[in-house]
Amino acid sequence: MIKRVVDVIIAVLLLICLSLPLIILAVIIKFSSRGPVLYRSDRVGKNNKIFKMYKFRTMRTDTPPVATHLFKEVNQYLTPVGSFLRSFSLDELPQLFNIVSGEMTFVGPRPALFNQDDLIKLRTKKDVHTLIPGVTGWAQVNGRDELPIPVKVEFDEYYLKNKNLILDVKIILLTISKVIRKEGVKH
Repeated sequence: MIKRVVDVIIAVLLLICLSLPLIILAVIIKFSSRGPVLYRSDRVGKNNKIFKMYKFRTMRTDTPPVATHLFKEVNQYLTPVGSFLRSFSLDELPQLFNIVSGEMTFVGPRPALFNQDDLIKLRTKKDVHTLIPGVTGWAQVNGRDELPIPVKVEFDEYYLKNKNLILDVKIILLTISKVIRKEGVKH
């Protein structure tokens, strides 16, 4: 309950403080490519319930709905500003709205795509599906997309069994460090 209150307070404060940069990014996205500013991705949330996760659109509208690390040539699908937004994780900022609505939290396992059946099945087997998904998580700071799914789920399970305020703060600080260094970003 305390984590939820803190999530909402911080998310609302960030939305207020970042409102001008968010508007500027939205205008840049709108004028640099056709399509909507926001991309709503079907993701798997707590207890395997599907929800719409918001992101700034970094891919063309004709991009197939699969994880980007599975593309052979992801650059052919990126919008003119997509690579920049992704390299600094700016495309993730609209997830603040998902946090306010209670569909996400700041720290938890990253929500799976609706069609990542292998990941969903393994997370369900390990009870990771009982957690609210996060903007960042233990697997994110330990390898992100480079991790094989079983290893990713091991990190998610570790978080499930050891979650606490200190671990959450550690994950947030590691995330900030990795974003600044662009670590783990391929495109």
